[in-house]
Amino acid sequence: MPLEHAPPRPRILLLEDSLLDAELISEHLAKISPAPEILRVSSRPTYVQALEKRDFDVILSDFSLPDFDGMSALELAAAQVPDVPFIFVSGVLGEEMAIDAFRRGATDYVLKQRLIRLPAAVERALAEARERTERRRAEHQKELLVRELSHRVKNTMAMVMSIVRRTAKNSGTVESYVENLSGRLRAMADAHALLFESNWTDAELLQVLERTIAPHEQGNRFEIDAGPVIHLDPKAALALSLAFNELMTNAIKYGALSHADGRVAIGWTRDEIDGEPWLSLHWREIDGPAVRPPQEDGFGTTLIQRSIRYELRGETVLDYAVTGLVCDIRFPLSQQDGNIIS
Repeated sequence: MPLEHAPPRPRILLLEDSLLDAELISEHLAKISPAPEILRVSSRPTYVQALEKRDFDVILSDFSLPDFDGMSALELAAAQVPDVPFIFVSGVLGEEMAIDAFRRGATDYVLKQRLIRLPAAVERALAEARERTERRRAEHQKELLVRELSHRVKNTMAMVMSIVRRTAKNSGTVESYVENLSGRLRAMADAHALLFESNWTDAELLQVLERTIAPHEQGNRFEIDAGPVIHLDPKAALALSLAFNELMTNAIKYGALSHADGRVAIGWTRDEIDGEPWLSLHWREIDGPAVRPPQEDGFGTTLIQRSIRYELRGETVLDYAVTGLVCDIRFPLSQQDGNIIS
């Protein structure tokens, strides 16, 4: 049975000039579990110095001190550590003063004649402070997710619009337009689905490749020489998914997969170039029809090259060898956002 981690000890800043009162307060605070760490200060300079360190979870303050007063201490705390609970522990705090203290931001007050209330007051203040902190953290995380989602949706829509326009421009018939566009959008959808399965954190290169191959796998026509496990960030996963789709479509229409005996060999390695990790991916078509270089690059070729070059800072080399198309893709695994994706 795994051991549970003990909660951290609360850190309490105690502003109190009376040593006797401080000892009584400490005795009552010792009933809290775990027992708190108490830092006692008794003057304005030591209090201000303690505030600057911000190394405490709750402030306890007397209301009346020889060279200082509790309201001033409250104002300083509200200015420097507004999220830290502030509790008055005093023997002279009247009802009007208490109301004024609450208006200025005090969390609670405990009379020195009733210190038995102090542990519960401190624990309640700590619990409320933790709840506020968690709520702010959750709201901040939600804000970040909404901004990130908005950014990705805009980028995705821009990419979709570009693909729609360029596909239309390079399609001779409505049928070919629908076929080409459907394939490209399906590749994007598959990559998005894979990323959503991992909460949009990363996707394995092998999984991205297998998603692209799955609709076309017939009789083990793909030879995958899987290299090391490579985790791709969303940008790289989308770019490679589109590249694989274009290579697959070309192989089915014109390349090795257009022949019954044709097949495709795919492999990758992780290399070090100038101390930086790079992915080198090799696509080779075998036993297909004789290949001739096209008179001009189509949109599929342009899409592959631009995706790798501009999205991943990499490079693509296409070799229209007579024995079959060869495509080499290389890009750094350290992306511009600082994330290592392998």
